[in-house]
Amino acid sequence: MAVYAYIRVSTKEQNIERQLEALRGFDVPQCNIFCDHQSGKDLDRLSYKKMIGKIKKGDLIIIKSIDRLGRNYSDILSQWQHITKTVGADILVLDMELLDTRSKTGDLTGRLIADLVLQILAYVAETERNMIHQRQLEGIAIAKAKGIKFGRTPIKMPDGFCDICEKCRYKMMSIREGANILGVSHTTFYRNYQQYLRKFAPNSRLKETR
Repeated sequence: MAVYAYIRVSTKEQNIERQLEALRGFDVPQCNIFCDHQSGKDLDRLSYKKMIGKIKKGDLIIIKSIDRLGRNYSDILSQWQHITKTVGADILVLDMELLDTRSKTGDLTGRLIADLVLQILAYVAETERNMIHQRQLEGIAIAKAKGIKFGRTPIKMPDGFCDICEKCRYKMMSIREGANILGVSHTTFYRNYQQYLRKFAPNSRLKETR
């Protein structure tokens, strides 16, 4: 049986010492400690994939906490099933004693207990995500009802904007020239120019030279 350890921190600046310290006493060979410095949003991590490619039936993977595998519980469940069922290796999560798939004495094996606990954690995490999303939607609806507007704050156009719009409308100058005169970007001027036409000249066609 080979023993592996997986360590993950979100950025290169974060320290891995706390996770390394937790491994003391497990005699994990240095060559079997795999570390990634990146987000846990998905499983596309170089060191993690290298470790998964090396493990065999009967091996043990040690991690400090379950969120080191990832932030997405559907991904965690998928990897848990792959490691413990497809490969036949064990997982030990140091921060949660019940997440230990190694066989225990008694009627229930560690793997069964760990699988049940992980399923419950996944359910709780998914329920919490749905509740947070629902609260966000409710908060947005209440804010809109109070007249609060979302999105970027409109840029106040300089003096002379209307005169420039009229010149562009009657093709006395191009939109790019108008933007340069007002000292704003071409995109900003064109967006506000469109709004001007919709408000003051709704029958105009936006065919002016850009």
